[in-house]
Amino acid sequence: MDLNPFIDRFRRRFAEVEALLSSPDAFANPQRGQELTREHSRLRELVGAADDYLRVRSQLAESRGMLAAEPVGSELALMAAEDIRLLEADERRFGSILQAGILPPSPVDSRNSIVEIRAAAGGAEAALFAADLHRMYMRYAEDHGWKVETLDASPSDLGGLKEVVLLVTGQEVYKRLKHESGVHRVQRVPATEQQGRIHTSTATVAVLPEAQEIDEVEIKPEELDISVCRAGGHGGQGVNTTDSAVRIVHLPTGTEVRCQDERSQHKNKAKAMLVLKSRLLERRVAEENAKYASERKGQVGTGERSEKIRTYNFPQNRVTDHRIELTLYNLSAFVDGDLDPVITPLMAEEIRARLAALNQQ
Repeated sequence: MDLNPFIDRFRRRFAEVEALLSSPDAFANPQRGQELTREHSRLRELVGAADDYLRVRSQLAESRGMLAAEPVGSELALMAAEDIRLLEADERRFGSILQAGILPPSPVDSRNSIVEIRAAAGGAEAALFAADLHRMYMRYAEDHGWKVETLDASPSDLGGLKEVVLLVTGQEVYKRLKHESGVHRVQRVPATEQQGRIHTSTATVAVLPEAQEIDEVEIKPEELDISVCRAGGHGGQGVNTTDSAVRIVHLPTGTEVRCQDERSQHKNKAKAMLVLKSRLLERRVAEENAKYASERKGQVGTGERSEKIRTYNFPQNRVTDHRIELTLYNLSAFVDGDLDPVITPLMAEEIRARLAALNQQ
């Protein structure tokens, strides 16, 4: 692919955005100002990658010319061949960044995210696995400087989690986490197993882009069934003795949301509405982008063991992502939050698929 026309386009738009941001009324509309700031940051990265890409291509031409001019097997020829190998890797790396920049940015990739983790097949062991996934994502968020707020949690016996709903805020949260939606399968000897047999259990993960005012997610009061009840589970004596938990059902879609993490009924209602809007937004995004996303029900399936996107095999220290047929033998580091060795290839595969679809149009 000839990237030069796109490089010229990136440079022109970068200059335009810089001029707009230097205008005195750049932030008269705060939302527009934030959008320009994000675009400026994205274009600055692309222009930098373009400079590196062109520099590497120039160096490649010189090294290839040197290799052609030197006797085969000579010291200079071997040095040139090694330079070419390294430069070609850099060319692919910077070229990939530029190819990704060709695609129109997703309007929700920069969003914060609602992350829902639920125990599925496997009873008590599934709840323990859900707790492990919760810890894994907490570690990953910490490594990326993100903030995590618990919106709702239902603990199980033995320290597991029946379900937990999180709000993750930070830079490009949804872009990095959206591929985590689906059924996660674990194979290991549970703490509850007395005879050392390996069990298979599952938990479901759903990642939703946080709804914002600009999304125009319309929810009419008459479409809501709102009820309050006494909060259960941990959270302190004050939580357990007040009718602070809030349950909201969106009648047209049957979407149900619950929040009990705060002592204040008002705060729980606000958080529950945030989750509800995000779920409805995710449904709309899924419908508009059927090629690249699916509805939440399709993402997580029924939770059956056969419906998996990823397997965590503890006896073999193995993690396998079935969508890109990637297997790594670093499960201990992975469940400790080192997810990028899988997330980065998933992001690259999304770009490849989108570019392929773009070229077919």
